[in-house]
Amino acid sequence: MFRRIPAVALLSAAAFAADWSQFRGPNGSGVGDATRLPIQFGPQKNVLWKTPVPFGFSSPVIAGDLIFITGAEGGSRADAGREKVVDRGGKLYTVALSRGSGKILWRREAPRPRIERYEPTNSPASPSPVTDGENVYVFFGDFGLLAYSGKDGAERWRLPLGPFNNVNGHGSSPILYSDLLILVCDQDTDSYLLAVDKKTGRVRWKTPRPEVTRSYVTPAIFQPKDGPAELIVPGAYQVTSYYAGTGEKAWWVRGFSWQPKSLPVIDGDMIYVHGWEGGGDAESPTETPTFAAALAQRDANHDGKLSAEEFAGDPKIQKGFYMIDLDGDGLVDERDWNFYRAKRSSRNSLLAIRHGGSGDITGTNVVWSLQKFLPNCPSPLVYQGVLYLIKDGGILTALDPKTGKILKQGRLSSALGAYYSSPVGSAGMVFLASQEGKVTVIKAGADWEILAVNNMDDEAYATPAIVDNKLYVRTRGTMYCFGDKD
Repeated sequence: MFRRIPAVALLSAAAFAADWSQFRGPNGSGVGDATRLPIQFGPQKNVLWKTPVPFGFSSPVIAGDLIFITGAEGGSRADAGREKVVDRGGKLYTVALSRGSGKILWRREAPRPRIERYEPTNSPASPSPVTDGENVYVFFGDFGLLAYSGKDGAERWRLPLGPFNNVNGHGSSPILYSDLLILVCDQDTDSYLLAVDKKTGRVRWKTPRPEVTRSYVTPAIFQPKDGPAELIVPGAYQVTSYYAGTGEKAWWVRGFSWQPKSLPVIDGDMIYVHGWEGGGDAESPTETPTFAAALAQRDANHDGKLSAEEFAGDPKIQKGFYMIDLDGDGLVDERDWNFYRAKRSSRNSLLAIRHGGSGDITGTNVVWSLQKFLPNCPSPLVYQGVLYLIKDGGILTALDPKTGKILKQGRLSSALGAYYSSPVGSAGMVFLASQEGKVTVIKAGADWEILAVNNMDDEAYATPAIVDNKLYVRTRGTMYCFGDKD
């Protein structure tokens, strides 16, 4: 039933283990193998090179001498209402740079048959590329998937996807497993997990995810000592594992937050995954009537559905009606209402899940959980036996990953803004980039300490990459390579 990975595939993966081939590096861990990195750096300090690049929030990925990013150029932003924006024109690009010099080697324009609106702190080029060292694979919400030769940018294949029903735009990055390219396509209707043949773009399997609504997550791969590899996929209201080769569901954990954005982190047999959203910090669930009760109270025309007008006297629901009406047909049906109830009862959480078992393992495999001090977007980092969380306001929390006990918590005093970039660790240090472009370097450990705060003089949303004792940082308009010149 399950296909074993050929030895050559394992060797191929090992060959690129020193690269940073996907969002947040090896299996999304955020951990590099550098032995020396600069502590102080910036636009004029310890710069090996810097290159202007198109706007976009995707994080750099690296294989051999090539760096890949995506971006958007031209056009302008316009207000799309309901606190969203939409591009007026503009083109989408995949860009390859030389890792040694920063020179742009090639750029390829992607088709853009539609222009979907997005949340202002998102971008039309937020999903990060993934590379196998030979080709690079990218995803744009305004088109779908594309594959290019890494060497010269020749297009290998394209697979249109969408349009998508995701009011905030996209953030999920594709990953590679064996000969499969895998992408989470969560949205408010018709969510699914997709695997295509990386050589041809042909769909190998597609698994519906009707139990979840929108998310912005990137999966991670769990390889048990015995048995097939699994895809760990957070989602609205639950965390789910699928067999990577087939897309068959293996197990799940309930009680998760809605609209998750971060990537799961795997350490041994433990899986750490978190979700945070506004309104999810209350200690007890918010009570919401059943759909039958809501109909009995509100359904004036007795059509079995609810319109915005039928919520007269409840201005809060009327204002946010479009958030409840998931399919956008102007009416709330039972599915819409049940997801609304789930959203109101969900709670923010960091879950430590021990791998093992099948089916619903909520009651048996959650080792510990934490409900406070959780980030909005940044993924957790497990590095040198400590789990780190960075929350808006520059609140850094160090935890014991075995117990969830808080070891140390404090503010990054000179970097108190919002955080969208995820922390990365290497050479005994942790690097944390704030939205305003302050990159804090801390000495790793349970009793962490700030070593430096570096001002990039530009906003930063992308997660840094670490390869060969070099730190690669993308700001809103520039790609930097930093190295210790001392």
